[in-house]
Amino acid sequence: MATALSFRKALTAPPTVRTLASGVPSAPLLNLAARGPAGHGHHEHGAVGPRSDTPAKFTGGLSLGTSGFTSRSFLNASPTGPAQQRLIHSSAVVKDAPQVPDFQPYEAKSKDNNRALSYFMIGSLGVLSASVAKSTVTEFLATMSASADVLALAKVEVELASIPEGKNAIIKWRGKPVFIRHRTQSEIDEARNTDWKGLRDPESDENRTKKPEWLVMLGVCTHLGCVPIGEAGDYGGWFCPCHGSHYDISGRIRKGPAPLNLEVPQYDFSEGDEKLVIG
Repeated sequence: MATALSFRKALTAPPTVRTLASGVPSAPLLNLAARGPAGHGHHEHGAVGPRSDTPAKFTGGLSLGTSGFTSRSFLNASPTGPAQQRLIHSSAVVKDAPQVPDFQPYEAKSKDNNRALSYFMIGSLGVLSASVAKSTVTEFLATMSASADVLALAKVEVELASIPEGKNAIIKWRGKPVFIRHRTQSEIDEARNTDWKGLRDPESDENRTKKPEWLVMLGVCTHLGCVPIGEAGDYGGWFCPCHGSHYDISGRIRKGPAPLNLEVPQYDFSEGDEKLVIG
């Protein structure tokens, strides 16, 4: 047992070389920058330089102390051998442009056919666009037209048999009064024998009536829109009491401030001249 302890004691001698925590041995007294004479043991030519086979002086030096050898490390030591600067090429690798495909198999064999097809497509598109535009405008205008109830009042039918000869009838059409006069033969002769060319608003009786015995007019004075009185005035026709306008038996202005004759609306006869359709 004593022999084993003495042997163990002999083996636990203090270390002579230090090792850093990184595992690198510390040898401060070791000179790694030793130089050899030119041409001795080397195949180089020219000036003598540091040995290229020795490691860089990052291990430091080796010194002898009380506790043994101490190594000092020099991590920033300059290289002792010849070195070459390494350049990093950071640009992208230049590649050749891809080959452009050949589109000749897809080209038109005849330019005239291709041009005709282009004209056909342009014409078709133009016709389609015009049709769409027409439909849009038609629908837009339809929204602005009169409603069904208004259109129902656009025309008015009057039984002519209910109006005796020499009498007037007043009906309402589109919110306005309409005068219907069943004239006698004497009234017809008076209206047609008048020199109408010298009147304020010259118009013959033939142009104002479709049948001599039936006179149809709007009962609105052309001065300020008043309603004249029938069978009155200086000429036996209509008289506007508001401002004194006188109309004859044909509805033509003869006296007063009114500038025009009484207006004749659009009308027609139907069912064997038994009905009058206004509008």
